[in-house]
Parts: sequence; C-alpha cells; structure tokens
Amino acid sequence: MDLVITSRNLELPDRVKGYIQRKFQPIQRQFRDFNGPAEAKLEARREETRSAQDQVVVQMTLNVAGTLLRAEERGPTVDAAVDAAAKALEHQIRRFKSRRYVNLRAQEGRATQSIREAETPPPAEASEDEAVATPSGRVVRLKRFAMKPMTVEDAAAQMELLGHEFFFFLNGETGQHNVIYRRRDDDYTVIEPERV
Repeated sequence: MDLVITSRNLELPDRVKGYIQRKFQPIQRQFRDFNGPAEAKLEARREETRSAQDQVVVQMTLNVAGTLLRAEERGPTVDAAVDAAAKALEHQIRRFKSRRYVNLRAQEGRATQSIREAETPPPAEASEDEAVATPSGRVVRLKRFAMKPMTVEDAAAQMELLGHEFFFFLNGETGQHNVIYRRRDDDYTVIEPERV
C-alpha cells in the first residue's frame, strides 16, 4: 500500500514527508494480511483560522476494498496534526477489522450480529458525493466517489465508520439509490425512491 501525500497552501519539506511515512508504517502493517486492494492518501493544508492551534489540517484516507476509513485532525504544526490523525485512523482500523471478523464469523454461521449491536467508531469527515452549502447558499465543494452495490447493513456500517449522520448508497438488493440515517433512538431509517 503506497501513501500519496499532497498539500495545499503549505510546503512539506523532506523531513516532514519522512515523518509522515514513519507514522504511516504501523497503519500499513495492519493490512499485511488483508487480501484486498488498499489505497492511502494524506492531504495537509493550511487554513486561516482565529486559533493558531488549528491552522494545519491533515486528512488521512484509506480505501480498503471499497470501505473508506478517514480521519481529519487539526494542529499547530503538520507533525502534531499527523500524530492526531494517525491515532484516530488506527482506532478506526481496529474497529473495521473487528467488524470484518464478526461479519466473516456470521457468514460461516458461527455468529450473528445486528446493526444495533455493532460498535460505533469515532467521527470522520464525509466522503460521499456531497455539496456543502454556506449560509449564502453557494456550493463550495463537490465530491465524487465510485458506488459499489451494498446491503443496508453494509451501508450502516460504512456510515458509522465515517462518522456521518446519513449515507447515500446503491442498494445491491433493489438496484436503487437509497439514503440511510441514524435516528435519535439509535435505530436506522432507510429512504427509498417511490416509483411514480
């Protein structure tokens, strides 16, 4: 798994890139025995904020066989933000691997687990096709991603891994685009299009 490092409004000297690579090695080792393609990206950027402690933003994203794991953290320096993002991502990876283990056992008929019993990972930034509107109503960001068909349970798990309030997905059972969201009572609701 190779790590692609990009930056915006920020220079990354070789020392910092080397530090990022060293922090990424433990994450990379966790996928040594995983039999699927994995992509890793790190984006570092400087944002104008009132707090000097939050000016550097680091976002780490892993795409492991279609499952996205993402952590975004802020800090006063790139090193501090990378440390925080790596720690958050390692936590998500542990939850992802334990969820995957439970799913494999369930497929073998040895264990079952409902959506409600699954662990809830820490929040992370959204990755779906989304347009973020500012109070003036301008579209300031558009994201695209490939949609693979998935079950409602897989969509709920992906939403939890990303820390989202909702998740837009292609339902593998119906072939339709659906939205799933978490209710206040911790249950889920799926929104399906109605044929007119």
